[in-house]
Amino acid sequence: MATQKAVFPRDAGLQVRMLFTMFLLGLLYVAFVVALLSAGAGVAVMLVVVGGISLAQLFLSDKLALAAMGAKEVSPQEAPGLHAMIERLCIQADLPKPKIAVADTDMPNAFALGRSQKKATVCATTGIMRTLSPTELEGVMAHELAHVKNRDVLIMTVASFFASVAAMIMQFSFFFGGGGDSDDGAPAALVILLVSLLVYIVSFFLMLALSRYREFSADRGAALVTGRPSALSSALMRISGAMQGIPQEDLRKAERLNAFFIVSPNVKASIKNVFSTHPPMEQRIERLNQLEAQLQRGPA
Repeated sequence: MATQKAVFPRDAGLQVRMLFTMFLLGLLYVAFVVALLSAGAGVAVMLVVVGGISLAQLFLSDKLALAAMGAKEVSPQEAPGLHAMIERLCIQADLPKPKIAVADTDMPNAFALGRSQKKATVCATTGIMRTLSPTELEGVMAHELAHVKNRDVLIMTVASFFASVAAMIMQFSFFFGGGGDSDDGAPAALVILLVSLLVYIVSFFLMLALSRYREFSADRGAALVTGRPSALSSALMRISGAMQGIPQEDLRKAERLNAFFIVSPNVKASIKNVFSTHPPMEQRIERLNQLEAQLQRGPA
């Protein structure tokens, strides 16, 4: 008997936020380029150099991220249980099956990458597969597939790419922008530095707001597709608890992918940190518990 497809919930709020984020980033970067070009000598060369590096990062981001985690793509023969689970979830969510990778690390986590639904990769760590029960792991994998379904992985990649451009221009501004002066007499390098800093800050907070909302959306999508919000809730609590036993050095190595993990590696520092890419764990658990109660009550 064929596996029945689930009605994957479309999050209109997330779609609006993604469009609004891209619109604001577009306006921001038009102003950014204008400010840089009017700042003086060396800016055109700097934009070409940094732009080339950044575009390479954008298109190679998934490969670079997997390499940073030491993750390798696995075949159905190498990970039959994981492949079968994700294939079943993809049928339920009406998604093409992504590439599946495994990272050999004790840190219990998972993430999704890719510029489109057809180019996606879902990765689980060996730590999370040892830590969670099959139903809990299914909830986590459904969460990652919800990111792919919502296409928010691409938006986060683009948003982080914009922030990276500004950060790199700040680093290179003194090398490329020191030879000219702006109209008001301020050194060109200082103008470039200040503009880049402003763009980085705005980009960071736009990415932060979107990142938190997309986690709520993926939690809800996963819970409705699997029909077991309590399994994902249990998984989140178990991952958070297990993260406490991971050495700080290992957590720092994973910080580059912080926004893409299901649970932030910074969980030790401050769960309620205002700069966290993830919403507070308590809020995620509370929303899943509310959804569980709704599902148990059934339609009104």
